[in-house]
Amino acid sequence: MAEINAKNAGTLSLGDRTFNRLGYGTMQLPGKGVWGPSENPENAVKVLQSAVELGINFIDTADAYGPFFANLLMKKAYAPYQGVYSDLFISTKVGQTRQGPNLWTPDGRPDYLRQQVELNLWSLGVDHIDLLFLHRIDPKVPLAEQLGELKKMQAEGKIKHIGLSQVSVADLEAAEKIVKIDAVQNRYNVIDRTDEAVLDYAEAHQQIFVPWFPLATGKLAEPGSVLSKIAEKYQAQPAQIALAWLLQRSPVILPIPGTANLAHLKQNVSAANIKLAKADFDAISQLK
Repeated sequence: MAEINAKNAGTLSLGDRTFNRLGYGTMQLPGKGVWGPSENPENAVKVLQSAVELGINFIDTADAYGPFFANLLMKKAYAPYQGVYSDLFISTKVGQTRQGPNLWTPDGRPDYLRQQVELNLWSLGVDHIDLLFLHRIDPKVPLAEQLGELKKMQAEGKIKHIGLSQVSVADLEAAEKIVKIDAVQNRYNVIDRTDEAVLDYAEAHQQIFVPWFPLATGKLAEPGSVLSKIAEKYQAQPAQIALAWLLQRSPVILPIPGTANLAHLKQNVSAANIKLAKADFDAISQLK
């Protein structure tokens, strides 16, 4: 039986950094509604450390998760980023304000974005951000001002790479006239492929595509469904098959399934060992 390790998903690179193509997202670590502290901080820290033990070295977070509680848990789990934690590649986000559980409001004012970058550096305990996503484009602020401020901080060495989240192809084309975009993070999974064109654009332009909410299966996972039958064939869960499908859909896809459960974490990572036969991959691709 193959070792359960994220390295089995292959690798991707940005600049001089290489990381395994199966990451971990921290969104489920804070309280309900992505608000407030974790219900079990000790377990959250254990999950973060176990992710690294399972070969995950790409961790995705955001200042808005908590806010800041996810970052502070990472700081507790990993700082001072030595030993096995020395090669962690961290992506985070700025540009969303929080007013309560499940409430998110974009704010792209340059001074606010700069403040949040500085607070990400502090709350994570790092001296630079490997990959910084603009969490949402603020329609009230010119895009050139939002990305221009991030570009300034990139020149200052506070940000290494810049990405965009939940954007269109037109957004990406406009952004690239201002600054180099190395990654895009949009919702994408077996039941929501609305942004297929964005994925194709990212692949054509050698941008990493980070699908959020990657394990969604919905009715496709019901007993007797195509996805369920394929899962039985591989002695796996439907969510694992959905993750395996993402890994095979495009070489630039880097899923970041999140969980606060150690068993689910191991289950997610083990999906990297599943290689779908072409007929099964095609059958899932045709699902709606």
